[in-house]
Amino acid sequence: MSLSAYCVLCCRRIGTSGPTTKNDLPWKDLRKIATLTGSLTLGGFVFITYEVLALKKLLKIDTQVVQQEKLKSYIYVHRASLDPSEHQGITFQARKELHKAVRKVLEAEAKILRRPFNEHFSTFDAEEHECALWLLLKRSQSEDKMVRLQAVQDLARNSHWHDYQYRTAAQACDQRTAIGLARSKDIDLRFFLPPPPLPKVKDDYAIEDELRLLLVSLPQTDLDQCVQYFTSLALRESSQTLAAQRGGLWCFGGNGLPYCETLSKIPSETVELFCLQALVQHSKVSTHCDKIEAKGGLQLLQRIYQLRKDSAKIQRNIIRIIGNMALDERLHLSIVRAGWVSVLAEVMKSPHVIQFSHAARALANLDRDTVQEKYSDGVYVLHPQYRSSQPIKADILFVHGLMGAAFKTWRQQDIDPSLDEKASEGEEDYSECWPKTWLASDCPALRIVSVEYDTHVSDWKAKCPVEAHRKSIAYRSNELIKKLRAAGIGERPLVWVSHSMGGLLVKKMLVDASKNPEMDKIVNNTRGIIFYSVPHHGSRLAEYSLNARYLLFPSAEVKELSKDSPALKELNDDFLSFAKDKKFPVLSFAETLPTHIGSMIKLHVVPVESANLGIGDLIPVAVNHLNICKPKKKDAFLYQRTLKFIQDALARELGS
Repeated sequence: MSLSAYCVLCCRRIGTSGPTTKNDLPWKDLRKIATLTGSLTLGGFVFITYEVLALKKLLKIDTQVVQQEKLKSYIYVHRASLDPSEHQGITFQARKELHKAVRKVLEAEAKILRRPFNEHFSTFDAEEHECALWLLLKRSQSEDKMVRLQAVQDLARNSHWHDYQYRTAAQACDQRTAIGLARSKDIDLRFFLPPPPLPKVKDDYAIEDELRLLLVSLPQTDLDQCVQYFTSLALRESSQTLAAQRGGLWCFGGNGLPYCETLSKIPSETVELFCLQALVQHSKVSTHCDKIEAKGGLQLLQRIYQLRKDSAKIQRNIIRIIGNMALDERLHLSIVRAGWVSVLAEVMKSPHVIQFSHAARALANLDRDTVQEKYSDGVYVLHPQYRSSQPIKADILFVHGLMGAAFKTWRQQDIDPSLDEKASEGEEDYSECWPKTWLASDCPALRIVSVEYDTHVSDWKAKCPVEAHRKSIAYRSNELIKKLRAAGIGERPLVWVSHSMGGLLVKKMLVDASKNPEMDKIVNNTRGIIFYSVPHHGSRLAEYSLNARYLLFPSAEVKELSKDSPALKELNDDFLSFAKDKKFPVLSFAETLPTHIGSMIKLHVVPVESANLGIGDLIPVAVNHLNICKPKKKDAFLYQRTLKFIQDALARELGS
């Protein structure tokens, strides 16, 4: 019997009935082979059998299955179905093996005769999705970066695979592919293996004990002095044996929180949150991150994260720690193995901008394939938060003021439903962060970055001996500009957007950069600055009662922001001299309404005359200090004027 006749007979016997399709076996090719090679005896059949086995042995894809087993994780095993309609039974497997053998012969023929191989045959009698999946997985591990990135993008776009195929992909993905998929928009979470199972604990105290033991094991050097002070106080009572701790008193920093009770009466969540806040600070030190990983901190944090799904604050602090540890590329494999990629991918689907952005930062730090910058603690990319083929042409940097934050400062102003008919009907979409939603939509070619800095050490509710030093404009400016340089600020054209004291920080950073040749790029690439109620000439806040001013500004800031402060005047003079020389476009908004503090106090925090820098445009707006940077709607004057300034300043880059 000839090879062609044998193949036809076999395939007809085991094939499915129905009309032929474009993916059916190209019988003409088989007949050509028969004509070329002639009739084959039993030896020829043995040759094909050998080729099937040899091909099966040679065709391998690098997977993590063995490594998963080593880590005591678990793998998925798909049960083969005998239902021919599902194309996963014995019949289907036999057809696949025959297809592989014939493909091998056709490839050999093409090579011998020096003619193109018919790629149409590559999809013969195999489910298209199956072939595409393995092809993309193989390409995703290519040494060619462009091939690799395109394969990950194609994987993420597909949504038609069976459940078992997603699970297969989850096992076969290497580290880079998993991270790339997690940073893809609308990704199917079945692409990710769940975190490895962790040993169960008897009660919450075991977790508290492990947290404190982890803190005790970490060095107390190279830490911020305030963090070192409070951490040492917190651990003073927990330095004894676990039994002694449970039987004795455990205080939050001794005189820290306003209570000191027996451990059994302190809420577990409070204990965990306090310890996690200390770990956040430790995770800012590279050598401490090594210790956290070596002591099993990644697994401990995973357990707490899973147990505290009802606490957004605890989960946010944990993801913040992971984001800090991800700055060290040596720890990436440990982070992936501990199951954090699947967790971060899930958080990327959160509707809450704070949770979402913390996860986006952590994944960006893990993604060395497409992200060159490193985002330190407190530096967040609001756009683009996913991998994108859209080229980034310029940067917009948002710097909040005192008592502000990277997200809440820039939220849309709350609208009273009783006064707004559209809002009450739900027609107006509320923005938790208008730079992320409105500005990203209007200017997609921008990278939008928002920074956060500590305006006080309020987590411990106690006075730090060196707190005043930490709060100075000079200290904060120096710390912030180092983080911004690591994030690549200055490598592209840049527009600064600031509120209140954030504007003073911007001025200080630019003045310092103008005196440092290593920071020339930040100065030379600055295309414009927006100031929202920035007290260039100080504030009369210090003249109000102590109770009133402390509600807005701690004492250190009050001294620096006092009206006619010599340090403030010097900073303003230096900035004006340098800005006039560089001819920066400047736009200033000034508040005209007082800010309500409680029901009794009204403060005009930054008068119009103080918000007047002396150069650029000054626009008074009928809002208070808190709402000067919070437009009511996308079509509101505040936002539209801000947008126009940015578009004009970056007209060359944006092509408008």
